[in-house]
Amino acid sequence: MKSISVFTCQTFCLDFLPVFSIALTDKMIMMVDMHKREYRNLLNREEGLEKLAAEEFDRITVSFYRYVRITDVQDFRDQLFVRWEKLGVLGRIYVAEEGINAQCSVPESLWNDFVADVHGTAEFVGIPFKIGVLQDPKSFWKLTIKIRPQIVADGLTIDDYDITNVGTHLDAESFNTAMDDPESIVVDMRNHYESEIGYFDGAWCPPVDTFREQLPMAAEELEDKKDKKVLLYCTGGIRCEKASAYLKDKGFQDVSQLHGGVIAYAHQVREENLDCKFKGSNYVFDERNRENISGEIIANCHQCGDSCDLHTNCINRACNLLFIQCENCKTEMNNTCGKKCKRVASWSEEKQLEYLRKNGKMDQKRFSKSLRAKERLAKKSLWQKLVGVFQ
Repeated sequence: MKSISVFTCQTFCLDFLPVFSIALTDKMIMMVDMHKREYRNLLNREEGLEKLAAEEFDRITVSFYRYVRITDVQDFRDQLFVRWEKLGVLGRIYVAEEGINAQCSVPESLWNDFVADVHGTAEFVGIPFKIGVLQDPKSFWKLTIKIRPQIVADGLTIDDYDITNVGTHLDAESFNTAMDDPESIVVDMRNHYESEIGYFDGAWCPPVDTFREQLPMAAEELEDKKDKKVLLYCTGGIRCEKASAYLKDKGFQDVSQLHGGVIAYAHQVREENLDCKFKGSNYVFDERNRENISGEIIANCHQCGDSCDLHTNCINRACNLLFIQCENCKTEMNNTCGKKCKRVASWSEEKQLEYLRKNGKMDQKRFSKSLRAKERLAKKSLWQKLVGVFQ
């Protein structure tokens, strides 16, 4: 670590910035262009993982969110980065005018300092933390704080519905009891690739790629059930805040949500010895990939069909498809989704970059979380069909 002042970096034209100094790593500098300036960690994945592997202390994986009005988002974001970088925080955090959505890991020895910092921020007083069910020090490898139009993209504006008019918050025991009512309708507010590896027994899991698709689909699907008890759940609770408010705005009379999401549910089930009604694993958006909740695997490898709940991205950067792949197929296919991508991945780095330039990065048709992943991998060639006849 070395301490430098932003005023020493004249080559980056930083003399117009507020006066303060900050402890910076060798690879964390101020990035500047004509439109914005912000602190960023410039470590690449390999460097970040190498630095993480050298750590000799434990980390706590945690997530939290809050819908709260933030006025100067850029300044707010920069202040968080400065303070949390000093505390050794790693993670992926989104900040918007409507609030914050954070998933991160904190050095265990500095946990109390981090909690004090978060709760000492006026916008975050009393904000609840959701500790990861599976603790892995490698959940994140660098600190990234991004500014977004929304912390959860729903495709709507702040005037389209009252985001503060949320549903009733239920703990694990109350959620279990509500699910026992045969008239209750349980709705998974996560995307298809999340529910594919785990869900509440009897839940309706919309076949969607994004949350913005899910809101209108849920309202349309349940249009004739506005007088029924609707139970919503998601990973940590943040999507259900918006979903419950949206459904109530559409006239649904009895909307409840699992407070703290599947993460909090798993902790409460274990601590209170409750019946676990969640089947399979909970998908998480970090290096852990998933947290097994029920001790069973309910999903299958998209390539061979064996039992598996591990998502991976095709290493062909022009594809980057997200799909479920077992260890055997991962080895056989060299971390790719198909023969074409396997061939591309075997090329030299220079040839792969040329291929990427010609074919472009993934578009919506090859979006890494698209339902087309499973559909495409499920297709069999004529040769495979002929072989299947004689097996």
